[in-house]
Amino acid sequence: MKHLLIAFSIFLSLASSCQSDGGGDNKGEQNGLEKVTYAVSNEVFTNPERGFMHSWQVNSEGAPITTASLANLKKENVSIILRLYYLEKFKTTPLSQAQLDLIKTDFTRLRESGLKCVLRFAYTDAQDGTDASVAVISGHLDQLKPILEENKDVIAFVQAGFVGAWGEWYYTTNQLTTPANKKLILDKLLESFPKEVKIQVRTPKIKQDFVATTTAMDATVGYGSTNTARLGFHNDCFMASVDDYGTYINVTADKTYISNEALFVPTGGETCPPTNVPVASCSIAEKEMTLLKWTYLNLDYYGPVLQEWRNNNCFTDFERKLGYRFSLASSSVKKEVAVNGALEFNALINNSGFAPIYNPKNAFLILRSTSNGTIYKKKLSFDARKVVPGVSYDLKESVNLSAVPAGTYELLLKIEDSAAKLMDRPDYCIRFANTGLWEATTGFNKLSQTVIIK
Repeated sequence: MKHLLIAFSIFLSLASSCQSDGGGDNKGEQNGLEKVTYAVSNEVFTNPERGFMHSWQVNSEGAPITTASLANLKKENVSIILRLYYLEKFKTTPLSQAQLDLIKTDFTRLRESGLKCVLRFAYTDAQDGTDASVAVISGHLDQLKPILEENKDVIAFVQAGFVGAWGEWYYTTNQLTTPANKKLILDKLLESFPKEVKIQVRTPKIKQDFVATTTAMDATVGYGSTNTARLGFHNDCFMASVDDYGTYINVTADKTYISNEALFVPTGGETCPPTNVPVASCSIAEKEMTLLKWTYLNLDYYGPVLQEWRNNNCFTDFERKLGYRFSLASSSVKKEVAVNGALEFNALINNSGFAPIYNPKNAFLILRSTSNGTIYKKKLSFDARKVVPGVSYDLKESVNLSAVPAGTYELLLKIEDSAAKLMDRPDYCIRFANTGLWEATTGFNKLSQTVIIK
């Protein structure tokens, strides 16, 4: 019995020594590296450029977004809004200074509030309303171009807009949906918006006609900045009929095309009243959003569909899964490194969301001195866009520690916005879905790892 008690005491001691003090993580040795495994969190929280959003429209020369209304979005874990500008006063004339100032004010307030927008312009909100000519649209985009360049940091994505009722590229009084005019408008949109901004078209056929192929792009194109790599999709009648109110022509082929394209370009939009199909159940919605890699969805329409999900307890799961949801499975580092040496850093990252990240981010390994808190940022070559749903991403980097003095350092991971105006803002940093890792004041994810440089 005495020997059994001794053995049991040793076992308890060893088990206790494997527990870290950060979120229930575990530490151990593997191939000369210290490995930490991490606990996954089920918490609903905000991350940039993804999730449920509100749709806020404003008529010509109307009131700008208020800072109070933006602040309230944080309580709903909302990080993006659809900002829809109706230009009904300017169907035949240039945009006024008041209209341009409204848009600039909105962008400023979005930035101050730590949010972004999905952007759309339209000339009418009536099915039988009138839109503008190609020439007028082109002139308006010329006026908007410098504002869009200045504020591209807070534009998550753009819905093509301008054409027909609600800017949805169907009804038109100016023949805007002819093949020639669609090409003219898309060319102008791609020229007028900064190359960093992805533009979403209403149907897969619009893109296929424009790029002259029905074959989905691959990674060699998708991670670039060509016109093909900039065109994604929005669906404003998601799961509302067999073909989503004409969104698809060949339903299976079109969905497969979007699924493949959506590794590189965003899909999002809203539901609408179902026709000849039941209200989308949790299981159908989960299947469709997984297939089509949905990154955002309107909270304001269509209410009965959203209520169905609330009633059946999947709404909260969709809050987690819309867009990307990164979590760390493990990380490994060598515990001691020579001054000016290289730190071998490995991490296994999962994405349990429906979609990847679409806008380039900058990733850094952070070394924070345990003695005085001094921070050193080491840029990683890691491209967060390549962490795709359902596939574990094996991050392996050799990090040059030049200019980092001898000492003991805590390690943290930061994925920040690529825009200079936002890079130091925690609201625009990527939070990992792990317990005990996130630092809201810095935008860092703690790795529960330390390294000694000597």
